[in-house]
Amino acid sequence: MAIFSKVGEKEVTKAIVEGFAEQFIDYIESDVIIIGAGPSGLMCARELASKGVKTLVVENNNYLGGGFWIGGFLMNTTTFRAPSQKVLDELDVPYKEVSKGLYATDGPYACSSLIRQACKAGAKFQNLTRFDDVVLREGKNGKPRVAGVVVNWTPVHKLPREITCVDPVALESKIVIDGTGHDAVVLRSLESRGMLKLPGFGPMWVEKSEDLVVENTKEVYPGVIVMGMAAATAYGLPRMGPTFGAMMLSGKRAAEIAIEKLKEMKK
Repeated sequence: MAIFSKVGEKEVTKAIVEGFAEQFIDYIESDVIIIGAGPSGLMCARELASKGVKTLVVENNNYLGGGFWIGGFLMNTTTFRAPSQKVLDELDVPYKEVSKGLYATDGPYACSSLIRQACKAGAKFQNLTRFDDVVLREGKNGKPRVAGVVVNWTPVHKLPREITCVDPVALESKIVIDGTGHDAVVLRSLESRGMLKLPGFGPMWVEKSEDLVVENTKEVYPGVIVMGMAAATAYGLPRMGPTFGAMMLSGKRAAEIAIEKLKEMKK
């Protein structure tokens, strides 16, 4: 019979509070803040953190992975079109070729593998935290640039406005990356102030969408990089549906762009 250590409730509570507070204080300022812990966000976090970039991922839900866990139509087989199956090789995730150039794998297996690698690389996560607004600073030529995000607890937004007034807090970063899917919440906040104009995403066309999403992963406003299906909203691209290769490759591309931008800032 196992005998556990003699640790009581107060020690457990103290460990949780101290651990959370230590990380939260440390990541009030980051190199990169990624909004959204879906497949593109997780891949981007893995790539950045593995290169020594201080990376915080802010996720609205209490779980990581977005739709990567459940695939399409609540069926958790996820698909990858060639050559994106190479990402599954990197993650050591088994898959099979179901037709020429189309590969299928177990969604929970792939998602959990990516979460593990992002954590192992050193990325940190702030769950159940909702993006509220951007932080602005003066950039080049006097044009504002995004230099962080304003966040609040997700449950606060679920309460009737009449009975709650909880002020948000700000987290600073050199770069913010919008990985919030079609909602594109970071870009929408800029659009609401007339700083961007978003055409919105188009009808599904997987053959075109995946290439275009990766191609249009870029800095869309000073200090803001867009990736994944948020790029479709930003540039009026077709939606891709329940296939995940472009989301992963877009995350990789976003990390590459962020690293180049960080190097430029040091000059």
